[in-house]
Amino acid sequence: MSGHSKWSSIKHKKGAADAKRGKLFSKLSRAIIVAAKEGGSDPAANLALQNAIEKARSYSMPKDNIERAIARGSGADPDSQAFETVVYEGYGPSGVAVIVEALTDNRNRTASDVRHAFDKNDGNLGGSGAVTWLFERRGIVLVSADGVDEDELTLAAAEGGADDVSRDGSTFEIVSAPESLAAVREAIEAAGFAVDSAELTMVPKTTVEVADEGAAKKVLRLIDELEENDDVQDVFANFDIPERVLEAVAS
Repeated sequence: MSGHSKWSSIKHKKGAADAKRGKLFSKLSRAIIVAAKEGGSDPAANLALQNAIEKARSYSMPKDNIERAIARGSGADPDSQAFETVVYEGYGPSGVAVIVEALTDNRNRTASDVRHAFDKNDGNLGGSGAVTWLFERRGIVLVSADGVDEDELTLAAAEGGADDVSRDGSTFEIVSAPESLAAVREAIEAAGFAVDSAELTMVPKTTVEVADEGAAKKVLRLIDELEENDDVQDVFANFDIPERVLEAVAS
C-alpha cells in the first residue's frame, strides 16, 4: 500500500471519530440528498446514490438517517436546501496535485474558503482540468488483514467484480470499477469478511514522494483544513508519504 493509500486508511479512522460528533453524518447526508435529487431514489438505477449510501454505511451511519436523506432528496421534503456540486483543482506544497469536491448552497462562499486554504498553506488553486488528468475514479474497499486468508478474500472480491487485491501490513485494499463497488462489498461481506470502508475515490495515476517530515506536515495541514470545511465532501491528492513519516506526522 502506498503512502497515499495508508493515509486513506488513517483518514477513515479519523472520520469514524468525527462521525460520533455528527459532523460527518451531515456531510454524508448532503451527498445522499443531492444524489437522490439528481438521479432518483432507487439505488439500483442511480450509481451516484448507490455510492453515497455505500460510503455512509462504511462510517456506520444509521439506516434511518440514510432513508431520511433519500426522502429529502427525492422531494418528500420541499423545504430542503438546494445544493450544487462544485469541484476545485490545484497544487499544494511540494507540487502535490489536489482535487476538492464540494456540495454547497453558496458557491461564492465555498470558492473563497477553498482559495483561502490553498493560499494559506503554500498552495495554488488552478482552473478546471488542471489536475484531474492525474487521477482516475475507482472503487476502494479496505479490509483488515487480521486473521484473513488472502486467497479466500481475493476469490470473494473477484466474484464481486474486483480488479485487484493488494496487501500492506495490516490492511487489504480491493480496487474495482466505480459501478462494481457495491457488488464487490456485498461479495466480500457475504464471504464472511468485515469491511472497514468502501467508497468511491480518485486514485492518482502518478504520485509525488514527500519524504521530508516538515514538507509532509505542510501537505497534510492543507488537506486537513480543506476537509474541515462543512461544504467539502472529499479531498484527493497524489502525495506518497513514506509510512514512517506518515505515522510520525499523523500521530
